Amino acid sequence: MNEKIEKALECFKKKDWSGAIDLFTSVLEVDIDNAEVYNNLGLCYTNIGQDDKAEKNYLKSIELNPKIPQCYINLSDLYYKQKRLGEGINILTYAIEMLPDDIIFRHYLARFYMEDAKLDLAIDELVYILEKQPDNYDAYYDLAKVYFEFGNYDSAIENFENVLEYKQDNELIYYYLAEAYQANDEIDKAISNFLKSIATNNKFPLPYKKVAILFMARGDYQDALEYLDDYMNFDILPEEKDNVKKLIDNIKKKMDA
Repeated sequence: MNEKIEKALECFKKKDWSGAIDLFTSVLEVDIDNAEVYNNLGLCYTNIGQDDKAEKNYLKSIELNPKIPQCYINLSDLYYKQKRLGEGINILTYAIEMLPDDIIFRHYLARFYMEDAKLDLAIDELVYILEKQPDNYDAYYDLAKVYFEFGNYDSAIENFENVLEYKQDNELIYYYLAEAYQANDEIDKAISNFLKSIATNNKFPLPYKKVAILFMARGDYQDALEYLDDYMNFDILPEEKDNVKKLIDNIKKKMDA
């Protein structure tokens, strides 16, 4: 039996999903209560896009042994992909009951709440995580995004700044932080962070237009033109290019006036 499981796992590693399915299924004909095999079989079906069979096997695995963390993660990933948010929330709530010390389920649950627009519940879970793991920068990031959605820009800024303590020189974090400062009417700090985003990754197009518009709003037309010209060099949609060209023409008219 162990030899057959090892062969199935070898097929799994080689992404021979059909071979793995045949071998795992033959194992279950003899060892009908093997929760790990049901979970592995679920993963095989997930990888070939047979989600119904995957779900059935994950649920069977959890029924046989509700203490296997990976089963809940695999099943919740499937539910998230399918936008079955209520079922995902239910299975993760059950996972927390069964494995209360495993913080990852609370983070998954927070993301389901975020997707389901239950932002207050997401905050509760993320705050709980940070009480237990104060260096969890992923939780700070998600909390910042939730606060931004709530319009609590001070808290969003605080949490994005916390992320930068652990993830320095990340263009996305600088970009989102700049957006939070902009929403909070702290324009100089917004510009600074858009520029940091560009300096970190000059192939990232989004901050170029954003910072150009802020420069234009405060009358720094030459700087605005510089970043809009750079933005035009990216592979952007034709309609967007037309809009930016109009913006550039308007700035030039203001400079000539």
